[in-house]
Amino acid sequence: MTYKTEGDRLSQLLPRLAEGTQERISIGDIVTRLEGRAHTTLLVLFALPNVLPAIPGTSAITGMPLVYLALQLSLGQKPWLPGFIANRSFSRPGLAAVLDQAKPWLERSERFLHPRLGVLTRGRMERVIGVLMLILACAVVLPIPFGNMIPALGIIFFSLGLMEEDGLWIIAGLVTMISGAVIFSTLLWALFKAAVFVFLGAFGYAP
Repeated sequence: MTYKTEGDRLSQLLPRLAEGTQERISIGDIVTRLEGRAHTTLLVLFALPNVLPAIPGTSAITGMPLVYLALQLSLGQKPWLPGFIANRSFSRPGLAAVLDQAKPWLERSERFLHPRLGVLTRGRMERVIGVLMLILACAVVLPIPFGNMIPALGIIFFSLGLMEEDGLWIIAGLVTMISGAVIFSTLLWALFKAAVFVFLGAFGYAP
C-alpha cells in the first residue's frame, strides 16, 4: 500500500494512514509509513486527536510523541521515537474517525496556506519554534480536562506554518499559545480562590 507521494497534501495523506483491516495501529508503524515526510507532518498528526477528541485517553498516547518530536525539532535532529513510545497503539477505527473529522478542516486550512513572512519560518527561527512547541507539548501531557486542546491547536498552527513557510500561521500559533497561557493562569487563579474560600469556610472564617 502506498501512503505517500511528494505531491500529496496533508488532507489527502493523513486519512490513508488508518486504512487496513487491523484492529490497532502502533505509533512506530505510523512513523514508518510517514518516512520521508516533513518532521512537522508527525507533529500535526499527533496533535490532531487532542483537538478533535474521539479516542479515550488520547493525550496519554500522543503527548509523549509530541514532546520528543518537538525536542528533536528544536535541536535540529531527525524524528525518532524510543521503543516504549513507538510500541503504543491506537484503535484503528478510532484513529480513522479522528482523521476523517480533521480532513475538512485541513482542506480549508490548505487554501489559506501560502509562502509569506518567510523570515519567521527559516534558519534559527525553526529551532525557536521547536522550543515553543516543546512547551506546548508538555502542556498537552498534563492531566487537565480539556486543557490539551489549545496547546495542541498551537502546535498545529506552528507546524503548518513551518511546513508551508507561512509566517502568518506562525503568528497565529504564537497568539494561540499566549491565549492559552492567559486562560490557564486565569483558571488556576480561580481554582486557588475557590480552594481558599472552601478552606476558610471549613474553619468558620468569612472570606
